[in-house]
Amino acid sequence: MELFQLEAFLAVVREGSFSAAAKALYRTQPAISQTIKKLEDEIGRPLFDRSSRRGVLTDAGRVLADHAERLVNLRLRAMAALDDVRQLRTGRLTVAANELTCLYLLPILHEYRRLYPEVHITVQRALGSRVPAQVLDYGADFGVVTFRPDTAALHSIVVYHDELAFVVPPSHPLARRAKVSITELARESFVAHHVSSPYRQKVIDTFRRRRVELRMPVEMPTIDAIKKFVAMGNGVALLPAITVEKELGHKELVRVQVPELAFDRKLRLIHRREGTLSHAAEAMLSVVEAQSALKKGRFAFAAER
Repeated sequence: MELFQLEAFLAVVREGSFSAAAKALYRTQPAISQTIKKLEDEIGRPLFDRSSRRGVLTDAGRVLADHAERLVNLRLRAMAALDDVRQLRTGRLTVAANELTCLYLLPILHEYRRLYPEVHITVQRALGSRVPAQVLDYGADFGVVTFRPDTAALHSIVVYHDELAFVVPPSHPLARRAKVSITELARESFVAHHVSSPYRQKVIDTFRRRRVELRMPVEMPTIDAIKKFVAMGNGVALLPAITVEKELGHKELVRVQVPELAFDRKLRLIHRREGTLSHAAEAMLSVVEAQSALKKGRFAFAAER
């Protein structure tokens, strides 16, 4: 039983004759008659009383008319819902990110919400190391990470260039310096993030190669806690530049250049290679690309694989 058969059947019921139904559906009368005959063969019962010229329904026809109306209406509602998805009048978008990478997302999602206010957005907090698996397991449409995933199953796009910023409280002696050498940091107490990362290891390796002592007597659970603790005068910190923009602007922290620790931190937007992106996800890529062209500077849109 096909939907067009039901639509033709309902047209005959509505119009009162095969010829009128054919005209309403822009088909020939023989075509409509053949469609109804095929439907009757499948059901095994006549749907119209052929002795009447007014398309009078049989008992089977009356039963089918009720159900056919519901099925056709359901199809129309389904098509309307799909059109809403295509036009992004509805839909869902899920992005996996950690505390740091979520900051990159804020201006992107601000623009996305302006363009597509009806799409429901969920940003799931996750450990950076777990984000690729979350995307591969269909737990998120996109992930934002600071490393290149070691799998060809994910498409990776560099979307932002960050760097490590050495920050001190305004009262610190180094706050009056524009630049310092890594050797001058041997006596400093670093407030560190308790979660290991590739960039934390890079810092440790750099201090080791330069034969400079790296003192980390305090570890904190969040970047926000580190910033506040350092601003209170408790040591110094190396933090992603994107995370301290507000504090630097408000002069709560002071940034000092350390040439030996000038690491480029690439933020990547990742998504699955297999399958088709949803309309909401396709729109997200378009917004990211448009914002990179508009903002320029640290923003980018460069596919890696």
